[in-house]
Amino acid sequence: MVDDEELSPTSPGEDSDTLLADVEPEPAPGIDGTPVRWYDANRAEPYTRTTPFQERHDPAVEFLYKPVTLTTLGVLLVLLAYLAMTQDVLAEGADKRRMGVYAAIAAFLAFAMIQFRDGPFIRPHPAVWRVVLGVNLLYELVLVFFLFQELETARGYMVLLDPTLGVPLPEKGYADDCRLTPTVLWEALDIFCIAHALGWYGKALILRDYWFCWILSIMFELAEYSLQHQLPNFNECWWDHWVLDVLLCNWLGTYLGMKTCQYLEVKPYAWRGTLVPTSSSSSSVIPDPKKPRRTARLRSKAARALRRLGPHDFTRFTWGTASSFSHYLSVVLLLAVFLAAELSPFYLKSLLWLEPAHPIVVLRLAGVFLCALPAVRELFQYVNDPRRAVRMGQHVWLLLATVITEILLIFKWSSSSEGGGWMSMYPEPFPRAVKWGWGVGCVGLVVYPIVKFGMPELRRWAGRRDRKVR
Repeated sequence: MVDDEELSPTSPGEDSDTLLADVEPEPAPGIDGTPVRWYDANRAEPYTRTTPFQERHDPAVEFLYKPVTLTTLGVLLVLLAYLAMTQDVLAEGADKRRMGVYAAIAAFLAFAMIQFRDGPFIRPHPAVWRVVLGVNLLYELVLVFFLFQELETARGYMVLLDPTLGVPLPEKGYADDCRLTPTVLWEALDIFCIAHALGWYGKALILRDYWFCWILSIMFELAEYSLQHQLPNFNECWWDHWVLDVLLCNWLGTYLGMKTCQYLEVKPYAWRGTLVPTSSSSSSVIPDPKKPRRTARLRSKAARALRRLGPHDFTRFTWGTASSFSHYLSVVLLLAVFLAAELSPFYLKSLLWLEPAHPIVVLRLAGVFLCALPAVRELFQYVNDPRRAVRMGQHVWLLLATVITEILLIFKWSSSSEGGGWMSMYPEPFPRAVKWGWGVGCVGLVVYPIVKFGMPELRRWAGRRDRKVR
C-alpha cells in the first residue's frame, strides 16, 4: 500500500476489501484491553478510561467522536445567558414561564446528550440515542407529576400548552353504516389508514418478526372489540377490523417493514476512509483534471457522511417462543406491554379531550416509536444472552416504567373523585362474551407452558428418580 500523509493511520485507503486482511488489527478499546459494551459496563471503573464506541471511525468525521464536553458547556451557558437577558429574542420572549420551561428542557437534553450512557445503537451517532433516552425520561417525569394531579387540574395544564384545548369532544364511532358499498368503503379510507400502515411499518422495524407482528395485529383488533363499550372510537364494522385494518393497512405496513429489515440484514457495510488517494497506484479511478481535487474530496466526504445515517449493522430477531419457558414468558410480557402502549393513547386523549390528530398525540406516538427501537434491542439481548447482559438495559427499563405509569394514570383519572368508585367514568360493565373470551385466553396462556415445558421436565425428573432407585 502506498503511504499517504493525508490518510488516517487506521484507514486502509480506497483499495478493495481484500487489503484489510494485511492491516495490523486495531487494539480492542475498553478498560485494560477488555471491550466495554452497553450491557456489561462496570460503572465502578473510572469512566475516563472507557472507550465506548466499538467501531473504526471514518477520518472525515472523526471529530464528531471527540469529547467536547467543556466546549459544549461553554456554548450552552453563553447562549442561555444571552436568551435570559434579552426580552425579544424569540416570538415568545415575553412569556418568561414558557421560555423558562423550554430552557430547562434544552439544558436537560444537553446533559443527556453529553453524559448519559451509550445504548445499543451507534448510528447516526450514539449522542442521538442519548437524547432519545433523555426525552423518554422527561416524558416519564411529566407522567409522574400528573399522577399526583386530578383530572380537571391536568386538563387545565393542557390549556396552558394549547389554549384551544379544555373543551369536551364528542366520541366518534365508525359502525354507523356497515354496508359493503363503494361509497361507504370510500368514506372509510381516510388519513388514518395511512397512519395505520406507517404505524405497523414502525412496529415491524421494532420487532423484526412476521409472527410477532401478526399476533399483535390480531390481538389489538380483539382488544378493540373488548373495549368498544368504553370508547366508541373502537366501535367499527367487521370489515373495518379485519379487512381494512388487518389485511390491508397492517399487512402492508408489516410487509414493507420486514422487507426493510431483510434489506438491512443483507446489505454490506464497508465504512472505509473518505479521502481520495493521491497516487494512481492505489486506485484505478483516473481523476478528472477539469474538476478540482478539493471539490471531489468534499463530495466524497459528504456522500460517505450521509451514509452514516444508516445502521452500522443489523441483528435479526429470533424470539424462540417455544424454545424455553423464559423465552415464552418474555414474549407474552412484551406482547402485553405493546398492547398497553397501543391502547393508552386512546384513553389519554379521551380523558384529556385531545383530537386524534393533535400534535401532542402525534409526538407521543413518534416518541414511543423512537424509544422502543433501542429498548426492544436491549430486551432481546437481555433474554437471549443472559450471561453477558447481566442487567436490563436503560432504554427498556425506562420505557417499561413509562407504559406502566400511563396505565396507572388512566386508572386514576378514570375513577371519579366524587365517590363514583373504581373506573366510574366507564360505568358500563364488560359484556359476558368478552369476559369468557379473555378468560379462555388466559387459561390457554397458563396451560400451554405447563404442557410444553412443565410436563417434559416432570418426565425427566421421574426418569432420573427411577434410575437412582435402580
